[in-house]
Amino acid sequence: MEVKIGVQHAPREIVLESGVSAEEVERAVAEALTGKTQLLSLTDDKGRKVLVPADRVAYVEIGEPSTRRVGFGAL
Repeated sequence: MEVKIGVQHAPREIVLESGVSAEEVERAVAEALTGKTQLLSLTDDKGRKVLVPADRVAYVEIGEPSTRRVGFGAL
């Protein structure tokens, strides 16, 4: 699942590939934005953890699971 996080006062967004479902990402974002947690915490496919202060989150875009393409042909 591709997740893009926009951070206030930052010129670039954070993009990560995560193995969790869209519902789990949405739940983590909702908990951070409602004040249950002070950090939005997500882990990517390689085990790296991304922490964003909840009060700095501008937007979160949850994409579809991406499949890796190998080769030069377009299918």
